[in-house]
Amino acid sequence: MYFLFVSFLALHTPFLTPYHTGKPVYESQAFHPDSTATIGFVDAKAEPARLQFEDSLVYLYNAMKLSDYDLAFDAFRYGMIGYGTLQQQGRLSDRKLLTIIDFTKPSTEKRFYTLDLAALRVTYHTYVSHGKNSGENKATTFSNVVHSNQSSMGFFATAETYVGGKGFSLKLDGLEKGYNDNARERAVVIHEAEYVSESWIKKYGRLGRSQGCPALPKGLSKEIIQTIKNNTLIFAYYNDAAYLQSSQYLNPAPLISSLSVSAHSSAE
Repeated sequence: MYFLFVSFLALHTPFLTPYHTGKPVYESQAFHPDSTATIGFVDAKAEPARLQFEDSLVYLYNAMKLSDYDLAFDAFRYGMIGYGTLQQQGRLSDRKLLTIIDFTKPSTEKRFYTLDLAALRVTYHTYVSHGKNSGENKATTFSNVVHSNQSSMGFFATAETYVGGKGFSLKLDGLEKGYNDNARERAVVIHEAEYVSESWIKKYGRLGRSQGCPALPKGLSKEIIQTIKNNTLIFAYYNDAAYLQSSQYLNPAPLISSLSVSAHSSAE
């Protein structure tokens, strides 16, 4: 039952961490998660399973070399908790893709990550825009309101593609009531934009901004859309305490409990 989350992802690789010394990975290697949020557990009996779960996340983070891409561990951890919860509910594709948009980063940094959890690799790492009313170079305010021209945070499921005024685009379904469930009504989609480029950054000191859509660079957008379309998960991360504590997808306790039961059942 050691790597609960790895087992859950069915990665079919006998992960034997070279870092394991009898202590959790995050206590026995150079990497130390800086998360200050503690969600869920109060039951002492669940503590060993929780530690194994957290150990698995740290192992995956290091195995994928995500620090090389400057992906914050907190963004990855929360994204994986949501991924595990939704996958367990049967609401996602079996392609094992997770896209994270880290809105704690400025637009001048690459903050769009598509992770292939089966291959343990970063498939895409590029620029992405935010809504014009969310901030200048950095998004600081978010909305679920129609015509707000702001970005939304939380978990989205990718949906169908279409060709519209912005070219080849991808519709999104917001999964979080009050945070992004108006995505369809707001026409928040993934599309390409000329203002998402390094040349735009050099000229204006930031990316251009959208009306709330996570726009991607021209020449790369279509490939990304084709890869992540049809019910894969996008996590628009921002370190908003109220959201992180209230999201129904970010409490790891039920997920860990079920993984523990599954692991025990498999061992019998």
